[in-house]
Amino acid sequence: MPPAKQPPKLLDQVRDALRTRRYAIRTEEAYSDWIKRYILFHGKRHPNDMGHAEVEAFLIHLAVEKNVAPSTQNQARSALLFLYRHVLHKEIEDPAPIPEANRPLRLPTVLTKDEVQQIFHQLSGLHQLLAKLLYGSGMRVLESGARWARLRVKDVDFTQSQILVREGKGDKDRLTMLPLSLHRALQVHLAQVKLLHEEDLAKGYGMVYLPFALARKYPNAAREWYWQYIFPADRLSVDPRSNTVRRHHADESGLQKAVRRAAQATSINKHVTPHTFRHSFATHLLEANYDIRTVQELLGHKLDFVRFF
Repeated sequence: MPPAKQPPKLLDQVRDALRTRRYAIRTEEAYSDWIKRYILFHGKRHPNDMGHAEVEAFLIHLAVEKNVAPSTQNQARSALLFLYRHVLHKEIEDPAPIPEANRPLRLPTVLTKDEVQQIFHQLSGLHQLLAKLLYGSGMRVLESGARWARLRVKDVDFTQSQILVREGKGDKDRLTMLPLSLHRALQVHLAQVKLLHEEDLAKGYGMVYLPFALARKYPNAAREWYWQYIFPADRLSVDPRSNTVRRHHADESGLQKAVRRAAQATSINKHVTPHTFRHSFATHLLEANYDIRTVQELLGHKLDFVRFF
C-alpha cells in the first residue's frame, strides 16, 4: 500500500491561495514572511490554535516595540487576516478591534518644470527615457510593482499617442497619454528590444510570462513580439513559480538609484524619487488648465480630491 499523501504545509497552502486569487509574487513573498514571523512570535504555535488575541498582540508588538511604519503594520494585518479567512477558513472573532494604523497625511514633493529638466539633463540612455515617460504619462512607480516595468509592446499606441496601463490600482485598466516628444526615442528603444527578443528566440528562449490562463489558452503567444515587455531585464532568469528560464521585466531599483544620483548632482533641495515625476505630472497639468476630473482619470484615481496623488 502506497504511503498516505501528506497534506501541504501551511505556507504552501498560503501560496496556493494567493496564486488562486492572482496576487503578485511580491505580495506572496511578503504575506508568507509575515505569517512566518507571526508563528515564531508566538513560540511556533499553529495559527489554528490562535485567534484575535494573538493577532492583536503581534500587531501591537510591531507598532510599539519594533516601531514599524503604519503601512508596514497594515501589511502584516492584511497578511494575517488573509491567512485566517482564505487559508484556515476561520473568521477571527470580532476583527474590527484589531488596531489598524492610519497613514499620516503628507504633502507630495513636486518639482518645477525647470527642476524636472535639470534632472533629465543628469540622466542618460534608458534611465532618461524612463524618467521622461513617467513625467509625461503619470504612471505609478510604486503600488504593487512598477507599472512602467510591466508595459508590453501591445500597450503602447503611437497612432493615438496613448498608453494602456493594465491592472492598475484596484485591478483596473486605464488609458493615459504618451507625449509626442517621446515617440522617436521610444521607437528606437523598441527596435533594440526587438533585436534582443529575436536573439533570445534563436537561443531557444524568448517566452515571456503571460498572466493567468493566457499561456494555456494561447500557447504560442508567449513568444509573440507584441506580448514582450517594453523594458526587459538585462539578463535571463529562472521564474520562481514555474522554474522556466525567461527574460523578466526590468527591476525598478535601477531607476530609483539613477534618479537619486541625478537629483544629488543638481542644486535641488528636495527629496526626489521616480514617484515625484507622477506628482509633478499632475500639478503641471493643473497649471496648464486641465480640469481635475481629467487629471484624476489619467492618474487612475477615483474622483476624490483628498486622495488626488
